[in-house]
Amino acid sequence: MESTRNISGIGPQMAGWMQTVVGVQMDNVKSLSARPTMAGANNSTAPQKQEEEDTKERVLAIEKLMMEQTDSRKEEKIWTLDDFEIGFPLGRGKFGRVYFAREKTTKYVVALKTLFKSEIVKGKVEIQVLREIEIQTHLDHPNILKLLTYFYDEKKIYLVYYLVLEYAAGGELYKILQRFPKHRFPQELAAKFTYQVANALYYCHLNKVMHRDIKPENLLLDVFGNIKLADFGWSVHTPSDKRKTMCGTLDYLPPEMIEGRQYNNYVDIWCLGVLCYEFLVGKPPFESPDTNTTYNRIKTVNVHYPSCVPSGAKDLISQLLVYAHNKRISLPEVMKHPWISSLKDKARYCVETKQVIAL
Repeated sequence: MESTRNISGIGPQMAGWMQTVVGVQMDNVKSLSARPTMAGANNSTAPQKQEEEDTKERVLAIEKLMMEQTDSRKEEKIWTLDDFEIGFPLGRGKFGRVYFAREKTTKYVVALKTLFKSEIVKGKVEIQVLREIEIQTHLDHPNILKLLTYFYDEKKIYLVYYLVLEYAAGGELYKILQRFPKHRFPQELAAKFTYQVANALYYCHLNKVMHRDIKPENLLLDVFGNIKLADFGWSVHTPSDKRKTMCGTLDYLPPEMIEGRQYNNYVDIWCLGVLCYEFLVGKPPFESPDTNTTYNRIKTVNVHYPSCVPSGAKDLISQLLVYAHNKRISLPEVMKHPWISSLKDKARYCVETKQVIAL
């Protein structure tokens, strides 16, 4: 296991089913200290009873597929809990825990995410868990947290899922942001992180994946202070490029989602604008005392730019936070924007000292 490839052992994938399922949020590996993700609401008019029956059928089909998948991996390495030394806890969520762990033979360091099926079933998120596994397994990008492999408890089948993830030593970006004065990054760091998130999203979109829940809580840093996009519980593989499920985090929702219109991967571009603003201001641009006010501010794109926002950043954000999705700046254009290109290599965050280092 000298690289992530050595621990994969994934075998044949469950392609096809993930194109048809729709989502309800599955909490990821960190603590829920910040903004929760909203429960999904599909705008279709299908009767609830039929939807529940269809969901049960899909869950049974997927679980059968996982059993077949395990059988197909008999000639490959099948991982078990006994292969790992379990260390200190890294975080917790509604459905499980995450631990620092090492593979016993090579001492390869990973994050081991445990998911309890009883909690997953109770939360009605079976499909989302399996969809997260399927999508994240296929993604391989330096700014995306790598899912190395997964397995379940062989003795108590399906009671516990184990996800073996790349270890992000820097931790959650939201918590790092809270330690900075007024919860604001220096513009050099904000530009660097915005560039790296844009790069990760561009890769996702090329592979027909919408993330749909971009926010600081879903971003981690590796040991070198680089972004790792995580939490694919809301993500969807969408070759058709059109969805109607309302999902995400209130302050980050785009107008088209609030208004119940069909949307495409430009929802992630909107979220990138909200993210960049929060990096520089310390709070999202549409944050309000109540939900209705937040909705109204989003639908009218009512953005106030305080003096702490540099003119170059304001120019970029104003091209991201555009009501008409097809008029938003593209991700390649984001990465080439003068404010980004002039600052992204000027500083880095040192995970060890928790300081910004000028380059």
